[in-house]
This record gives sequence, C-alpha cells and structure tokens, in this order.
Amino acid sequence: MVLCMPNLDARFGAVLAELCEEAADLVRPLWNSGLAVDRKADDSPVTEADRRAETLILAGLARVAPKLPVVSEEHASEFGAPGRIGRTFLLVDPVDGTKAFVRGDPNFTVNIGLIVDGVPVAGAITAPATGETWFTDAGGAFKRAAGGPASPVRVRAWKTGASVALVSHTMKPETLKALADRFGFDGTEAMDSSIKFCRIAEGAADIYPRLGPTMEWDIAAGHAILAAAGGRVETEDGGPFLYGKASAGFRNGTFVARGG
Repeated sequence: MVLCMPNLDARFGAVLAELCEEAADLVRPLWNSGLAVDRKADDSPVTEADRRAETLILAGLARVAPKLPVVSEEHASEFGAPGRIGRTFLLVDPVDGTKAFVRGDPNFTVNIGLIVDGVPVAGAITAPATGETWFTDAGGAFKRAAGGPASPVRVRAWKTGASVALVSHTMKPETLKALADRFGFDGTEAMDSSIKFCRIAEGAADIYPRLGPTMEWDIAAGHAILAAAGGRVETEDGGPFLYGKASAGFRNGTFVARGG
C-alpha cells in the first residue's frame, strides 16, 4: 500500500477492503483448525484468529492512516475502550461472529469502519470462508469475489409477501413473532455476524432488527456499506444511529437495518 493522506470519505473503503482481505487470508487457514477457544471478561469467545487478524489490521492502519485513532475489539477487551474519542476515528472487529467461526459456520467476517462526526462514512467487510468482500467507494457500495472485479450492489425494494428478515440463531419464537407483527416481514433467515448488513446491501434480504446488545465495532462497517447501497440503520424510534459513544463504552442500543 502507498503511504498517503487517505480520503476521509466513502473512497477510503477501497483501502480498508485491501486490509480486510489481507486479514481474511490470515484467518482462513485457522478456520476449522481446532484452535483453542479462550473466554474474555464478558464470557464471549476469543481465539488466536481474532488476535492475529487484529495485529495485522492495526499495523496496516498505522501505515495508511497513522494519524487516525483506532478502537478495536480485542485491544478494548484487554485494556479497556477509550473514555473519549475525537470526531474522526476507525472501528475494527477482526473476527465478527467468533461463535460461528468456532463451530465451523462460514458466516464470520473481518470489519473496518471509518467514523466522521458520529456517522460511518466508509467501511469494508470480508467473509474469509467465501472470499467475498463488500466495501464503499466513490459512487456507492461494491462487492468482489477473491481475485475478481468489483461490481456495484444496491438494496432491493421491499417485496410484499416475500420480504426476508435476518435474525440471530438464538431469537426466541415469541420475540420473532412480535418483530414480524411490528415490521411486516414474511420470512426469516438465521445468520451470524455483520454479513447480515451485506446481504441486505446486495438485495438478498430486506431487514435486520437487532434487540440484543452489540458494540460499535460490530456494525460500523456494515452500516457504512448498507448506507452506500441505499439502505439505512435507525434507532428503535426511527432516529439516526450514531457512533462515538465513548461514555457508554461504545455499546449500542436497539437498532433496525433496512433495505429499500
């Protein structure tokens, strides 16, 4: 990568995509390799794949954007998240969907998002198991397969009678029914990680309501990609979903990600 002052807008997603793909190449051979699983203070799983990918990404960001502060999941877990953050910063989740990674499910991702004034303006996500990468760039959101050219992606219009919601594997039936009654979707697909944002961005699904806790680094890149593809992420009451909640430890509340 060439050292330069990065474009602090959607175009930076193309740079972040290269880093995500490098980290994915590192993570992929570790998938289904019998890695030991440790437990963090919050009892969530972590493996050597998380740690190695984060080390690679942080070194890469130090090269391409040395002046930008970075909040990353494993560093924050070990040393604590910063108590304050500036207007512009990066959020990194080196392996989102570690539970999926551990059980051999392909729906885990590498994520980097750029935040400016509370808004995710650029992002990239790679799914190591499939080699798919989604990223922002000038003109919208794009997707490429490993070694292939990038093509634009766009959310689809809501399909009455055939709309699909993406949900977690652990959602209770009564919760799912309440969400269906509220948002009017017709079918569901259970899926881990930020890949849910990407599937909506590329027009393969329509909505992702999230009630349980997440962290900003879990969703920032996906939010940026979905917004660039014509979708949106909102708070429960329909307000803008913002980032930089340092006083809350970068913890998110309820949100809804929507396509067209």
